[in-house]
Order: sequence, then C-alpha cells, then structure tokens
Amino acid sequence: MEEVYTVKVEEARPETHEKPSAGPVYRCIYAKNALLELPSHFQSPWDFFRDSATRYPSNPMLGWRQKTKIDSKVGPYEWVTYQEAYDAAVRMGAAMRSCGVNPGDRCGIYGSNCPQWIIAMEACNSYAVTYVPLYDTLGPNAVEFIINHAEVSIGFVHENKIPSILKCLDGCSSNLKTIVSFGNVSTAQKKEAEELGASCFTWGEFLQLGNLDLDLPLKKKTDICTIMYTSGTTGEPKGVIIKNEAFMAEVLCIDQILFLTDKAATEDDVYFSFLPLAHVYDQIMETYFIYKGSSIGFWQGDVRFLMEDIQSLKPTIFCGVPRVFDRIYAGINNKISSGGTLRSTLFQYAYNYKLGYLEKGLPQDKAAPLLDKIVFDKIKQALGGRVRLLLSGAAPLPRHVEEFLRVTLGCTLSQGYGLTESCGGSFTAIANVFSMMGTVGVPMTTIEARLESVPEMGYDALSSEARGEICLRGNTLFSGYYKRQDLTEEVLVDGWFHTGDIGEWQPNGAMKIIDRKKNIFKLSQGEYVAVENIENKYLQCPLIASIWVYGNSFESFLVAVVVPERQALEDWAVKHNLTDDFKSLCENLRARKYILDELNSTGQKHQLRGFELLKAVQLEPIPFDMERDLITPTFKLKRPQLLKHYKDCIDQLYKEAKGAMM
Repeated sequence: MEEVYTVKVEEARPETHEKPSAGPVYRCIYAKNALLELPSHFQSPWDFFRDSATRYPSNPMLGWRQKTKIDSKVGPYEWVTYQEAYDAAVRMGAAMRSCGVNPGDRCGIYGSNCPQWIIAMEACNSYAVTYVPLYDTLGPNAVEFIINHAEVSIGFVHENKIPSILKCLDGCSSNLKTIVSFGNVSTAQKKEAEELGASCFTWGEFLQLGNLDLDLPLKKKTDICTIMYTSGTTGEPKGVIIKNEAFMAEVLCIDQILFLTDKAATEDDVYFSFLPLAHVYDQIMETYFIYKGSSIGFWQGDVRFLMEDIQSLKPTIFCGVPRVFDRIYAGINNKISSGGTLRSTLFQYAYNYKLGYLEKGLPQDKAAPLLDKIVFDKIKQALGGRVRLLLSGAAPLPRHVEEFLRVTLGCTLSQGYGLTESCGGSFTAIANVFSMMGTVGVPMTTIEARLESVPEMGYDALSSEARGEICLRGNTLFSGYYKRQDLTEEVLVDGWFHTGDIGEWQPNGAMKIIDRKKNIFKLSQGEYVAVENIENKYLQCPLIASIWVYGNSFESFLVAVVVPERQALEDWAVKHNLTDDFKSLCENLRARKYILDELNSTGQKHQLRGFELLKAVQLEPIPFDMERDLITPTFKLKRPQLLKHYKDCIDQLYKEAKGAMM
C-alpha cells in the first residue's frame, strides 16, 4: 500500500440550488491535529530580521557583484552583514518618518532584485509602513495606476527606473511626494521631480536624514504588511492585501515542513535571488532566509549572465520557475549529446539505473551514490556544485524536466503551488517522495483544501477520481482585494478562497493541477473547449516554443498563433533546400503546413478530440512578450490582449480554413 500524506477533517457537501457539491476537506499529515498558527510573541516580519541581526550580527546577509570601472567586468560577490543591513534599515525608516510618512501609510518599491530592495522592505517593516511592490512588467500605466490606487506617498526606486517614474509622475503627483533612488539621481532628474511637487534623493542622501536612536513604533500582527498587485489576465491589476500574521505564518510553515521532511535552512545556507521580489514567491523565500540568518546573493539582473552568477555564488538553495529549469535542462542535454556516443550511452545507463532505484522509493542520496560521484557530479556543477534543495513554482514543471533534474542534479527537488492570494505556497511536494512527481504535493501546514465540482466542465468532486476547483481555507490567506469588496466576494465565500484552478486528488494525497476554470468557451456546435489543457498538449511538440489557441462560439473549429522553435524550423528548411531567413520561413506556406501537421499529430497522440485539433496556424517569429502586453509577468497568456493584437490574423485564418473546406 502506498503511503497517504493527507487526512480527512470534514465530510463532503452535497449539491444545493445555490451551490455545486464539494468534496471532503483535507489537511496534510503534519497538521492533522491543528493548522500551524502564528506564536503570540511574533507581531511583524521585523521581528525575524531584528532577531537574526542580534544573533548573527557579522554574518554576510546581502551580496551583489560590482562592475569594475576599468573594463566593466564583474567582480566577485561583495557582502553587507546583518548588523550593517539592520542599521541601514532603521535609518531609512527614521528618514521616512522625518518626511512625514506614518505607520499604515503606503510606500512603493520599484526595481529589480538587489540589496536596496530588501533594505527598503525592512525599513517599511521597522516603521509599520505598508510596502507596495511596483513592477514595470505590468506596463507604465500600471505603475501610475497602483500609486494612485494604493495612495503611495513615497517610493524607493532603482536608478534605472527613475526615468519611468518621472514619466508617470504628472499623473500621480497628488500622492507621490518623495522619491528615493537605490543609487544616484542626476541634477536634471531632481529638478524635473521638484517641478511636479516631489523631492528626489540619492540613497546616500536619504540615509543621512535618518538616525539610529528613534524608538520604533509598536507593531500588531493584524497590520497590513504589503499590498501586492497581481497582473490579472483580465482588467486592471488587483491589490492583494496581506497582513503580518499571514505573511509570517507562511514563513514559519516553510520552516516546519523543511524541518520535518528534509532539512531546515541554517545560517550557513546561501540563497540565489533572481525571481522578481515584486512577487510573493521570492519575497516569502527571502524573508525565510532572513529569519534563519542565511546569506542572500543577488543576480546582476541580466539573463545572459544568470548561469555565471550562479557559478560565482555557489548557492545551496535555488528557487526557480519552469522556464528557467527548462533552460538548465536543455543546456545540460546539449552538452551530453555533443559529448559523443560513448559518453551519452554511459549517461543513459547511469540515468536509467538511478531512476529505477528512485522509483523504488530510495531517497535521492542513496539511490546510486557511486554513479552520483562518477557521472552526475559534473552535472551538479552547472548550478555551482553545492545546491541541496531546488524549489519550483509559478507554473507546472513538465514531467520529463522534473524527472531529469531529480535524477541528475543530486539534490531534492520539490514542486509547489500557490497564488499571491495564498501568500505564496499553499501546496508542496514532500522531499524524496518520488511518487509525488508531476504533482504539486499536499496542502501546507497552515491551510486545508477541498475540491468544488464544476458541472459545466464535467468535473465532479464527489466521484472516485475527484476533480474540481481547488478551494483553500486557513491561516495564510489574503485579507481581500484593496478597495474592491466586489471582487473579494466573488472569490472568498464562507471562508473558502476559490482559486480558479482545477485539481485532481492523487491516491497518495497529492494534488495535480489539470486545468484552469476561466479559459473555457463553447464552439458553435456546443462543444466546450478547455483551452489551456489543449495548449499544454500541443506544447509537447518539439517544433514550437509557445502557442495561443483561439476559438469562439460563432465558429465550429480552432485556430492558433504559434511561435516556432527557430532551430527546428531552420533545420527543416535546410533539409528542404529553402534559403529563406526565419521571418520569411514563418510566412512560407509549406512551413506553415508542416507545423500544422506536426501539431495535429502531437494532439492525436495525446487523445485530443476532433474538434480540439487545429484547422489553421499562423507562425509568429517574435515570441509573445510583455512589451506588447501579450503575457503576464509569470508568462501566462493574456487572451483578450492577444485577440486584440492578432484580430486581423485570426479573421484571415478562419477565412483560409473555410476556403480549404469548400
């Protein structure tokens, strides 16, 4: 019998006139008697930082790489200690106070990850000021929208974002009165700000305004820690309110789960920071490492040097998203296949041998220790050689990538699931339980979960294969959308947060995400199409990098816009003696037909039904990007915007396909 990692704490609920049926409520076994609650001596995330600065004053806390003046090469990591960062945060908090910022006011933080981001965040924590991450990937109007909507009166801004904050200052000058650069500010920039009624400081100038001897205000666990705006695939950004108690409970819950199932972080751990701090995932993780006195090293902010930064830092814990793990997987695979037949045969043998023992349930380090030394150790060096824990979130990790990394990287890999509204992780796979592969694991110890039936999609939470919308209840939920009671009431019903994601319970208690509730439409013949599910199947075709499938209730079939894998298409062209460049290849009718046929054969292989196959595709040489507002910061497709952008192209595809059917 396979071990089960959840316990049932409440029975199912039958269907009524108002509500669909819902399945039983489950918790993970580590919280079977009670959900984790915040101990009474904690009031604010500031407590975590203050305690670590007291315990480990001289520990390196925040590290970054300086460009040298002469050849603008990048040097090794330089560090500030816990004590230095603590003093800077208290000073920055006092400086905010002297500018008239009071507890409960809102402060914006705008820019890519760096030590100043964390110091600004902790300065807000020290004075009970609510911080509001601003991020450019929501477009320039979004920054202005958030400043006005959250009434942000002061902003800490990365040097390279000063121009864009000044650009929108005219539209938000009634709120934003103080701008503090992470670095320098030019005289011209100061003048421009002053003309719009705001003062602008360099980091150093602002530090001078504060001192260390002010008493810090009392903080309460019910204070609002942060308001985080999420991109939302429709409409304006929504401000997710997270209180201190939820934020801190999430951090303690990560500690508890690592302690029980793997190994909690210590002051010797090193974390690599590159996932955007504007999102909850990285903010919670970095707060966890601050709580444990660990070191946090920041990337340079340039994807081309990502692997080089990792090599230099040699982190022990690494959080990523599927896109990054995909790149690591592809990079390692290329190296192996270019190493000659003998080496790749040896690799394949070692891989299958170790996989066999992992499937039998042996822990990562005991499955094939000799092969780890001889074969896999070289691969481990790709991430610096010291990584002991990999975490993946934000989107589903393809199963073949997860399996490959679990076998070859010599460390634990755990996939999780969560939303801004659940304070980050709400499910996590348990370390070394190989049967949780391809799932997001079990509810974390602060939360319980149930599935609610979605009859219009054919998902039944009461059937033996329970499927339905994932609903969450517990101590790490948000406290509503800022100034949007209407939206809050749509998703928070009777204490249950409705995530909009469709899940399926597995026999071992793990959850598998199988679909998204919103992206459903009917075709003209009445067939429901769950479009994300279909896209995920087409994405397994190696010829394409991304795909947007479109249909509506006036048409009887689907069409798609596809970004091809450049290399694959160019290889095909060489085979067929075509000399076109990539852009012209994308317009080539033979190339379009080739990709359409390959996609449909992938679809058939994955049991797609006839009406789910594609009748026409457009090849797009430029990847879907945030500049054109086609995807969210977590790379989810923005369907309304895609339709607006490709409207003419879609009309043309339908015309072509109908012509071919005549």
